[in-house]
Amino acid sequence: MSRLRRLRALENRIGYRFGDSDLLVRALTHASIESSVCEDNDTLEFLGDRVLGLAIADMLTHMNPRASVGELATRFNYLVRKETCAEVALEVGLGQALLLGQSEMRSGGRRRTAILADAMEAVVAAVYRDSDFKAVRSLVVRLWGDRIKDSALMSKDAKTTLQEWAQASGMTLPEYSVSAISGPDHRPTFTVVVSLEDGRAAKRKASTKRQAEQAAALALLRHVQDPGE
Repeated sequence: MSRLRRLRALENRIGYRFGDSDLLVRALTHASIESSVCEDNDTLEFLGDRVLGLAIADMLTHMNPRASVGELATRFNYLVRKETCAEVALEVGLGQALLLGQSEMRSGGRRRTAILADAMEAVVAAVYRDSDFKAVRSLVVRLWGDRIKDSALMSKDAKTTLQEWAQASGMTLPEYSVSAISGPDHRPTFTVVVSLEDGRAAKRKASTKRQAEQAAALALLRHVQDPGE
């Protein structure tokens, strides 16, 4: 696939079309690229970290007007941390569009948490530079989506919350099992199933076992706390 097609495909996945496509190229350019043609994404990542933080803080305070500052801070930290930004980047296939040096490509840079997180923040900044804060806020709503609604659960750790719920309900601890591992050795995908004593269960996939366990725990929490979903 040509670079232009990869960029257009990424724009479709994030739901935003750039007026200045050079901004997107810069956001996707890692420092390992030795080129005098395009700057890397370091400066955009610096800006994106702040713009993303403002967007998340704005949404959290509007959605949770009675929450304490401590509660808001915990949710905020979960939503803007590198691991969460990298998860969002993986979901939209950002790694496929990254511009990396040969050494980074060979060492699996397209799935490396730090690289993905920085690029995701750079994309946020690129949208801000290309448009305005309103466009950024819409982007964050689309891409962070359920994470914002579930931040109270995830900021505490979904596995811990599910364990506490099971114990409070008189059940034994939830059981986790890896039902499948697919993909190449350097880029595996783990499928994890979590089940409760009463038979209720959930299954999710992720690029690491831990992420898959967390995602499965969250899915099961949603079900037991709101069976109608």
